[in-house]
Amino acid sequence: MRPARLSVVTATAAVLALTAVTGCAEKSESKGGAGAVQVTAKDDACEVSTNEFPAGHLELAVENKGSKVTEVYLLFPDDRIVTERENIGPGTKAKITAEVKSGAYEIACKPGMKGDGIRQKVTVTGGTAAKRSPEMDAAVAAYRGYVQEQADATLPKVKVFTDAVRAGDLEAAKKAYAPSRIGWERTEPVAESFGDIDPKVDVRADGLEPGQKWTGWHRLEKELWQDKKLGPDAKTLADALDKDLLDWQKRVGRAEITPTSMANGAKELLDEVASGKVTGEEERYSHTDLVDFKANVEGAEHSYELLKPVAAKNDPALVTELDKQFAALNTLLDTHREGAEANGSSDAAGSADSYTFTSYEKVGKAERKKLSDGVNALAEPLSKLAAAVVK
Repeated sequence: MRPARLSVVTATAAVLALTAVTGCAEKSESKGGAGAVQVTAKDDACEVSTNEFPAGHLELAVENKGSKVTEVYLLFPDDRIVTERENIGPGTKAKITAEVKSGAYEIACKPGMKGDGIRQKVTVTGGTAAKRSPEMDAAVAAYRGYVQEQADATLPKVKVFTDAVRAGDLEAAKKAYAPSRIGWERTEPVAESFGDIDPKVDVRADGLEPGQKWTGWHRLEKELWQDKKLGPDAKTLADALDKDLLDWQKRVGRAEITPTSMANGAKELLDEVASGKVTGEEERYSHTDLVDFKANVEGAEHSYELLKPVAAKNDPALVTELDKQFAALNTLLDTHREGAEANGSSDAAGSADSYTFTSYEKVGKAERKKLSDGVNALAEPLSKLAAAVVK
């Protein structure tokens, strides 16, 4: 999960940057609509206004009354994620929209964005889930196909990377590293919904839980760029990465996907950019953050485009703003790419697969500020997409 990949200091810095734009909007949403379940997150408690609510569209109205950055999850009993909201700063309020079927769940608050969180068991009653239009069913089916396609395409790219690691070819491994991560970064919220795969393949050193062994992409990234040599267990790490991502590929088609999870996932991808890519935290050794950045934006935009026909009927002004902000952010990203003529688009010619980005260590403070501002300008309207598709 993403919580296991952020230090509290990093998360706090990210929230300060992100809430500069979104804070007021989120505070205005805090009371939620009629029937919203109130969630009060504290440093030592996670209070919910009711432990039982009906199936269908669910709104969690969250307020962080603690002193730490927190996040709130709605979880299945086996820890799969139904929906989540990260980077909720002290004194900040947020709204989370989801679709739920009857059954047992848990609401988890994670002060400091660490560990299993403080949990409350809740029950969803009633035999009917939220009604969906044929358009929304089509969007879910198309997105399910997209995430499977991304997983299928990732495995051969990862094998190029892991084969180079096993062969001890540092330069070939470096070249293959960033491309191997693109499909994962495009669909990360779905991958993370399983709960147990992300900590194996995408955790950073400062996100390890007590007793957890460091494995995955970032462990090998450190060896390649910082250590400048592959350690004695590099082959074992490469084998494990192949195995864990094969597990992801096999399971991703069974993920719980709804229109609201698609919309929330798009927002989560922008949160990923704000908390990890803009800060340079994600790829701290390789400085390939802009490849991840572009892939996150592409994944968010794909979800949006699939939901756009429904959102356009319910909130045309929101769609106009989202179109504008996606285009602006893609154009800004194009100024940092190499190997293709900038075209300001997010089509195949301008996708993260088709060119090399500037090393992020060469991106100055002023340019990073522009990127951060672009992310914030998109994140604010994108946070309203889930509500727009369930009106």
